Amino acid sequence: MYGLSSIAGRMLNYLLVPLYTRVFMTGEYGIVTELYAYVSFFNIIFTYGLETAFFRYAEKEKGNSNVYSTSLISILVSSVSLAFIIVLFSSPIAAWMNYNDGSDKMLPQYISCFAAVLALDAISAIPFARLRQENKALRFAFIKLMWILVNVGLNIFFLIICPKFKDGAFHDFISRVYDPQIGIGYVFISNLVASAFVLLLLTPEIFRIHYAFDKKLWRTMVLYALPLMVAGFAGMINETFDRIMLPRLVPDKTTALSQLGIYGACYKLSILMSLFVQTFRYAAEPFFFSMASSDKAQQTYARVMHYFVLMCSFIFLGIMLYIDIVKNFIGKEYREGIGVVPILLMANLCLGVFYNLSVWYKLTHQTKWGAWFSIIGATITLALNFALIPVMGYMGAAWATLICYAAMMVISYLVGQKYYHVNYNLGSFFYFILSALAIYFFSEQLRNHFAWGRNAMLLANTGFLLVFLALAYVYERRKNSYIRIPEKNPPGI
Repeated sequence: MYGLSSIAGRMLNYLLVPLYTRVFMTGEYGIVTELYAYVSFFNIIFTYGLETAFFRYAEKEKGNSNVYSTSLISILVSSVSLAFIIVLFSSPIAAWMNYNDGSDKMLPQYISCFAAVLALDAISAIPFARLRQENKALRFAFIKLMWILVNVGLNIFFLIICPKFKDGAFHDFISRVYDPQIGIGYVFISNLVASAFVLLLLTPEIFRIHYAFDKKLWRTMVLYALPLMVAGFAGMINETFDRIMLPRLVPDKTTALSQLGIYGACYKLSILMSLFVQTFRYAAEPFFFSMASSDKAQQTYARVMHYFVLMCSFIFLGIMLYIDIVKNFIGKEYREGIGVVPILLMANLCLGVFYNLSVWYKLTHQTKWGAWFSIIGATITLALNFALIPVMGYMGAAWATLICYAAMMVISYLVGQKYYHVNYNLGSFFYFILSALAIYFFSEQLRNHFAWGRNAMLLANTGFLLVFLALAYVYERRKNSYIRIPEKNPPGI
């Protein structure tokens, strides 16, 4: 139920992309992309790891109601204070963001709106954590889905219904609630209303408690939480920093926001790979822990990785062979950036393998390595963005993402084999990935050198997809015993 609500949220938010890329110009969508990238960072600052600390100490100090009330009071005070500071300095922040002379004059209002969203979401985080801690999955999922429905519904209302009927029979009503000059501001207003509605639904979890603030407990929880915030911040650099730096590092500032809008829209075309990886994470983590005491744990982890790579290779090929259909997900003005899609798909594949590999440091209580890998990735991301974006634009940002996740994947594998050895069948990984890449490049050569019609190309690509499945089937048949069970566990495990 927890996974369903989160995946459904991602899916429905992705479905807003076709709307945005047909209603807004590339530069306008660039503003949306950049502001949401900043929100990803500030979400970490506003919650500062306290959600995870609540789980830890709610379990450690069972029956102590002060854990919840102390966490909620802390988040409430800090969120309101931070939001107030951002609103107070919204104009200087807007000037620092520097959308030059053609910038959106409503940027300070957008920033203030997001400050409110950040505060509301941070305050909601602790009640949501309590619902999970108390196993109230249905209520958790219901409220999450209500946020989705309100957000999507308001976007449709303001961006489709109001412009269409503003001069019709409902003119008087629409003129009271809709102003065409607000434009992309309705994206942020919809988010704000949805977040406020969620907090309203959570009022029983907020008000029906005995409020008490335990200073000693609070200090302990914060000391536990702050390293998590640092690791989360480093991880977020890997995920979103390219969309923050792109408009600042592109040499031609007149097209910077437009390039960001194109990149942000094309980034969404890796949706199927992203959703698969995210869904896998929800299912895999509890499964990995449940298998830890089994004699065949390492064999199982290797087998799961084997089929994970196979599935990701199939998704990569499925998207790229049918890119002529997939690209219709975004507006025509955005499709010039389609070249980033295969790079980002491979980046997500590497990220998925990294999540798979993370089992070793979680089982061996070496979680510090997770933070180190995120910091290493952040360093690579920063360096490559500064080096590649001025030369290659958004293509440089895409390559930086791929190299970052590939490096994290390789380093995690090499270090992990020393602490928790798993006989991963690397040969099968290379076989599946290289087969998918070879078929994709062969298809592209046919497309570029022969005047094939769209339907003929789609038919040929369907054949290529079947070829990949046949290659995978033959490999599986010939390699039934591809995993060796270790004779004994390494010392210390």
